[in-house]
Amino acid sequence: MSQKIRSLSVNEPLKSTQLDPKFKYEVAKEPGGEGLGYCFQCGKCTATCPIRRVESIYKPRQILRAALLGLREIVLSSDVIWLCATCFSCTERCPQGVKLADVMRAIRNIAVREGYIHPFFQAQGKMISEIGRIFEDDEFINEQRADLGLPPVPIVNLEEFKKILDSTKIKELLASKGSK
Repeated sequence: MSQKIRSLSVNEPLKSTQLDPKFKYEVAKEPGGEGLGYCFQCGKCTATCPIRRVESIYKPRQILRAALLGLREIVLSSDVIWLCATCFSCTERCPQGVKLADVMRAIRNIAVREGYIHPFFQAQGKMISEIGRIFEDDEFINEQRADLGLPPVPIVNLEEFKKILDSTKIKELLASKGSK
């Protein structure tokens, strides 16, 4: 990765004002987050995690522990919550039956509501709002599709698409603070 991923580690002593004891309950109320309190930090979730093999900074149990401790701002603003690939290998190995991928999704949902969106997803959202797709189409793509016997990529009606975007909070989210 070209950019250093910010971990959950805390470099300076925490102040009691930085802790949010209700954060774990907020995560647990979010769909998929109900398993947060059942994790007893055994580490089996990292044994087969493909992301952990590639990125040593990704430690799912550390993320859950920080959420349980109430480190709301640290968890939500961290880049590591966006690394989960939702492959569910952690869920298969967990002796407590914690669906870690679901808990990570719950944490990410809270992060998005709070305005923390990873720059990668902000860039995708920007492309979608500007051209209606994640990538630009050009004649070369349609020529390749024709060679394969596929129909051309249809042109997106941006006016209708912008109406949808205007009726949602997507524009506000794209302008949010993102990962700091």
